[in-house]
Amino acid sequence: MNRFRIKDYEIHTEKMNFPDKVCFAVLADLHGISYGKNNEELFKAVRRREPDVVLITGDMLVRSEPESMKPAAALLKRLVRRYPVYYALGNHEFQMLLGEKKSIYLEYEKELKDSGVCFLHNQQDSMKIGGTKFFFHGLELPLIYYRKPRSPKLKTSAIQHLLGTPKESGFHILLAHNPKYGKAYFNWGADLILSGHYHGGVVRFTEHVGLTSPQYLFLPPYCCGDFHRGDRHMIVSAGLGEHTIPVRIHNPRELLFVTVKAG
Repeated sequence: MNRFRIKDYEIHTEKMNFPDKVCFAVLADLHGISYGKNNEELFKAVRRREPDVVLITGDMLVRSEPESMKPAAALLKRLVRRYPVYYALGNHEFQMLLGEKKSIYLEYEKELKDSGVCFLHNQQDSMKIGGTKFFFHGLELPLIYYRKPRSPKLKTSAIQHLLGTPKESGFHILLAHNPKYGKAYFNWGADLILSGHYHGGVVRFTEHVGLTSPQYLFLPPYCCGDFHRGDRHMIVSAGLGEHTIPVRIHNPRELLFVTVKAG
C-alpha cells in the first residue's frame, strides 16, 4: 500500500494581524499515484486538517501516461468542493501542453477548471482570508530551464517579465515547481515560495540535503525542506510520488501543511 507522511511547517509574518493564522495544504509531484480508491487516504488527510486553501505545485501526472491524470483529477475535484484550489503547472503538465498530447491535457485542465480549480499560467489571483489579502502567483518556466544536466541561469528580470512584480500590499505566495532557482525566487520578492520537482533528492541525507535531482544535479541546493532569508521563506516538498525510477531512501513521500501566523 502506498504511504506518505504529514509534514508541518510554521512561519510568522508581520503582514498578518494577531491572532490570525492561515493553513495551506501543499500537494506536489503526485505523478498519478493513488492512495486508496479515488485517493481516499490523501483526501481524508487533507480534510482532517481543514486547510483554508489547497496549493498545487505541479507534476500531478506523468506526461507519457494519460491514465495518470485520472487519480489527480478525481482528487482535485473532491478537494475543490470544500476548499479553494490553486494549481501551477510542473514540467510534466507543461510538456503535455506543448506536445503531441496537448488535446488530452486540455481536456484534463478544462474538467478541473469547470469544477472550480484555478490554474495559474504565469498569472496571479488573490483572496482575503481573515484580515489579510493573499496573492497566489503561478510561475510557468520555459522548458529550457528543465534541461538535463545543464540549464541556463534564471535571472530575476526573467521572472518579472513572466509575472510582473509583487507590489501590492499583502502576503505573496509563489508557486514555482523547480527549486533550482531559489535564489532568483527570493530576489523576486515573494513572502513564501513553494516548490517540488526534486522528489527529496531520491536519497535524502538531512531535512535539507538530498543526493540528486531530475536534472542530474549532485547535492542540489534548495533540494528539500525549508529555507529562509530574513522574512522570506521557501519550502520544497519531497513530493507524493515518483515516476520511471520509483526509488526513495530515507526519503518518505509527504503531504505538506504550511501555517502562516501573525507576529
